[in-house]
Amino acid sequence: MTDPEFRAAALHDAVSGLRERTPSASAAVPFTPWQRVVAFALLALLIAGGIFAPIPTLTTLTAVSTLAYVAALIDRLVIFRRGLPADAIVQIDDDEARAVPDAELPPYTVLMPAYDETEVIGQLIAAMAALDYPKDKLQILLLLEEDDDTTIAAAAAAGVEQVATVILVPAADPRTKPKACNYGLHFATGEILTIYDAEDIPDPLQLRKVVATFARSDPRTACVQAKLAFRNGRQNLLTGWFTVEYDVWFSYLLPGVMRVNAPIPLGGTSNHLLRRVLDDIGAWDPYNVTEDADLGVRLAINGYRTAVLNSVTWEEANSDPINWLRQRSRWYKGYLQSWLVHTRHPVRLCRAIGTAAFLRFTLLLAGTPLIACVNALFWLVLLLWLLGQPRAVAWVFPPAVYYPALISLVLGNALTVYMNLIGCREGRDPRLLVACLTVPIYWFMMSIAAIKGVWQLLRNPSYWEKTAHGLEVTTDEPAP
Repeated sequence: MTDPEFRAAALHDAVSGLRERTPSASAAVPFTPWQRVVAFALLALLIAGGIFAPIPTLTTLTAVSTLAYVAALIDRLVIFRRGLPADAIVQIDDDEARAVPDAELPPYTVLMPAYDETEVIGQLIAAMAALDYPKDKLQILLLLEEDDDTTIAAAAAAGVEQVATVILVPAADPRTKPKACNYGLHFATGEILTIYDAEDIPDPLQLRKVVATFARSDPRTACVQAKLAFRNGRQNLLTGWFTVEYDVWFSYLLPGVMRVNAPIPLGGTSNHLLRRVLDDIGAWDPYNVTEDADLGVRLAINGYRTAVLNSVTWEEANSDPINWLRQRSRWYKGYLQSWLVHTRHPVRLCRAIGTAAFLRFTLLLAGTPLIACVNALFWLVLLLWLLGQPRAVAWVFPPAVYYPALISLVLGNALTVYMNLIGCREGRDPRLLVACLTVPIYWFMMSIAAIKGVWQLLRNPSYWEKTAHGLEVTTDEPAP
């Protein structure tokens, strides 16, 4: 087969492979017919209730929302508690990683999808050059869009040919990271495969630690997720919020999710996958804008497990509010995409992962963005009550709804701040205390992002909003 034919076949598979082989697992069609019917039926019921019985309708909606809040809060606390023990995360020290003989290390492929990353591409290439892994067993592929001339030139200027092979991804819709990874998969030769984003600086021993983790893990383990952390957490208040959030998520909540055997929404980078399993489940969905979360669910559905490894990849926290909003709204949209895809056959999903895992999956992937949306409405109601105590608010909150809502407001917010304080302790940086105590402002930003994400899901579900990198400012922080 000639090179153009191979590239054409690889592109077709990258774009349409999952959709053709397993249509029900692809987000190419955002809503199935029955999902549309249910959505319109609920909307019609809501409109009718608002017209003919407005107070009972609002009270019912408030009660349902409060129940969701309480359920999500209890589940989050259970997961957090399960993730607290030190053994919730696989611990591989540097000596153990180096002790693995080179002859026993499997071939490894690193995929680096990048688009419009001229500011950080040199840093990425340097980070890949620092990886401690036998060069004859390490394949590094830099995936660049063929029309991204500036990044291609920047990579060449940084000496990319000494570290990685450049794969030019044909310009074709959807213009997404998972499509680029699917294309790069056709050139990959490793038995284990991972992804690093353009701003990543991974632990140089991370690949060796992953091999050691697979060796000591359950045979069903098909993925090892390394921890992500931010190197510019003290740049401003936004990066402080983001850093504490990541510390809580990757140090406690993600290990907790693993220990309760629920589907793990993988991070978008530093997830290390067995190639044979990746091929078996259909690789990434190019139409899903959180392909990592979707892949984590498909791993669980197919009976595979994910381990969380205490090896850190340092990233750049978003320091610009608009840039952060673009990124977070994409995450929320992708969570909803993934939930919609995997609930197309809810009974089958429930049987595959179990009832408890199904409920946790729903609370996490659908509940996180939807609760963030509802937060804005509840805050507005609270503001109206504080300003004038209108009688309509009292009607909507009878005692059976008011007291659970009050408990959720006071206790839920306090416990969330407490978890953030634990995350601050994990980061060993007392200067992030201000971020912990001012986090309600961050929650308001999350609500804006969630509303935007829901709107985009309806209008342009597979549109990938680019996150700009290279915005960090050098501080007196120690180098990772």
